[in-house]
Amino acid sequence: MGEKRFETKVIHSGYKSDEFRGSLAPPLFQTSTFTFDTAEQGERRFAGEEEGFIYSRLGNPTVAMLEERMATIEKGEKALAFGSGMAAVSAILVALTRTGDHILCSQGVYGCTFGLLQLMKEKYAINHDFSMMSTREEVLAAITHETRVIYIETPINPTMRLVDLEMVADVAKEKGIPVVVDNTFSSPYLQNPLELGCDFVIHSATKYICGHGDVIAGVAVGPKEIMTKISMTTQKDIGGVISPFDAWLLLRGLKTLPVRMDRHCDNAEKLAAYLSDHPAVEEVIFPGDPKHPDYAIAKKQMRKPGGLISFNIKGGQKEAQAFINKLKLIKIAVSLGDAETLIQHPATMTHAVVPKEAREKMGIKDNMLRLSVGLEAWEDIRDDLEAAFEAVRKESTMETGSI
Repeated sequence: MGEKRFETKVIHSGYKSDEFRGSLAPPLFQTSTFTFDTAEQGERRFAGEEEGFIYSRLGNPTVAMLEERMATIEKGEKALAFGSGMAAVSAILVALTRTGDHILCSQGVYGCTFGLLQLMKEKYAINHDFSMMSTREEVLAAITHETRVIYIETPINPTMRLVDLEMVADVAKEKGIPVVVDNTFSSPYLQNPLELGCDFVIHSATKYICGHGDVIAGVAVGPKEIMTKISMTTQKDIGGVISPFDAWLLLRGLKTLPVRMDRHCDNAEKLAAYLSDHPAVEEVIFPGDPKHPDYAIAKKQMRKPGGLISFNIKGGQKEAQAFINKLKLIKIAVSLGDAETLIQHPATMTHAVVPKEAREKMGIKDNMLRLSVGLEAWEDIRDDLEAAFEAVRKESTMETGSI
């Protein structure tokens, strides 16, 4: 038999039931520590001379199953699981940089990533710059002698712009600079940055990996030698590890990832088309739209355009907030990738930490909303949006006295 396909790997990789008394579901090793047969065995394990578990901050069987599965589906050598997506981001960036270094970032990143970059600049003199990375020349011009990492979100949160990963990876290899990609918006089902030449992949596993809104977690995947070093230094000593129970929940959530992503994507395509034709919408930003400026990149490196839609409604912050306050089925919340459809106002929520001038430079306007399309019937999501648009229109008509 040849190599298994994604839909099979996501259910079976990293686990052999015959090694665990035939249990179909992976066992939960809810323990903080592990016993040694002898003092000498403990000595060998601490010295790295013998494989085996020591303490759950350093490794746990349930966590190890999750890590092997994530490495397999992201087509990488080794994965590490963390207590949050930001724990994964910070571990990788801290491990790859030192005082005086420079990080080149895509034009727009998650608000907390922006905050981390600011912290690293203020405390450790690790500088950063943002670039659209639209062309080889633009990437080359943004690289300095001190650049040690290229950090990319694609699609970018929440502007939904894309970066050509293959192009950036080619430039980075010429310069000997590792490329780190936050792949949260796509999941391993839609996009595999390591296959495109990038070096590290990060996920907020809270989102599509989990899929059920009940876990906070992160995952990073990269070369075995470096990831092993990170596990025994940055991860171990800073301590942003995942709990065994959360790892177990992620293993369960992963089994339905392909099915869920297909539904998220199908719903999003239909809703993007609906919003594009709505008179109250100024602009829809969705990678699957042929009018999207990076549509060709989406077709090249993503299997489907994803389940996130950003759109600008006519007006400003007041109008955007008034609109989402009228929604009933769709929930106002800042996560994504859940079964429920969620909406948020980036300028005052996920990216509130980003100064207004920087937000606007990233393309985050005060009238922008980000919609995480859920698994409900798309018609019901559409009807809720339409009812909110109509309620806002009626209120506006009453305020102005128009007929």
